[in-house]
Amino acid sequence: MRTLPELQTAFSAAILDERARDVESLILADGLTPAARVQVYRNHVLSSLTEVLETTFPVVCRLVDRRFFGFAADRYIRAYPPAGPCLFEYGESFADFLSVFPPCAGHPYLADVGRLEWAMSRALHAEDVPAMAPDTLAAVLAQDVGRLVFRFEPSVSWLRSPWPIDHIWRANQPEADPDAAVDLAAGPAALEIRRRDDTVTLRCLDPSAFAFRGALGRGLTLEIATNAALAEDPAFDLATAFRALLDEALLAGFTLPPEAPREGGSR
Repeated sequence: MRTLPELQTAFSAAILDERARDVESLILADGLTPAARVQVYRNHVLSSLTEVLETTFPVVCRLVDRRFFGFAADRYIRAYPPAGPCLFEYGESFADFLSVFPPCAGHPYLADVGRLEWAMSRALHAEDVPAMAPDTLAAVLAQDVGRLVFRFEPSVSWLRSPWPIDHIWRANQPEADPDAAVDLAAGPAALEIRRRDDTVTLRCLDPSAFAFRGALGRGLTLEIATNAALAEDPAFDLATAFRALLDEALLAGFTLPPEAPREGGSR
C-alpha cells in the first residue's frame, strides 16, 4: 500500500510524462480507461499552465505565434512544473528557458522580452510599502553616509539588454500601429520597471543612473553605487540623483552596516 505522498508523486509524474504509467494500476476505470483518465488531467494541467504563461508573456506569444508558444510552453511546463500554489508566481525561469531552447535560436531578443514581461508581472503583484521619509536620514552622521544600504519599494527592478526590448514591447501592444517596424539595431536598452498606483511603467535610464540605481538595488553601499555611476559618467551628480530617488518614492528604508575593523585593530 502506497502512502498519500507516494501516490501524489506518482500521479504528478504521470501528468508530466506519458511514460510514467505505474499509477494507472491504482485508478478505477468506471467508463474510461485509467490511461484515458490520466490523459484528461494531463490535458487540463498543460492547457491551464500554458494559459498562465500566455497571460504573463503576451508579447513573447505574439512574436512567435500561439502555436509555437504552446509548443515551447509544453516543454517548459514538463521540465519546470509549478513549485507553489500561486500561479501568478509561475514562470520566473521561462525567459531563461527560452534563451537556451534551440527552436528559439533565430530570435535572440526573445528571452530579454520575456525578462521584461516577467519584471512587469512581478511589479504588478508586488506588495505595497510606504516610501521612506527623507527626514529619517537626518540622524545619520556625515562620515557614515557612504556606508548606507538602501531598500527599494518591492515593485522596482532594472533590466539591461543589447536589444531595444522596450521598443519591441511597445510595438506589440494592442493600441500600437500594426505597420510600425522595430529597428533591432536601434541600440541597447537600460530600463527601470516599477508600479505607480495600479499602473506598471517602464522607462529608459542613462548609463550612470542605471549603474547607480542598479547597484543600490543589489544591496551595495551608497559609496560603491556612486563610484559605479561615476565610472559611467564623471559628471554624475550624486545630490541630484539621490533627490530623484526620494521624489519618485523609490526608497523604502535603509540600514547602516557595522563598519569593518581597520587593519591592526579596532578604533
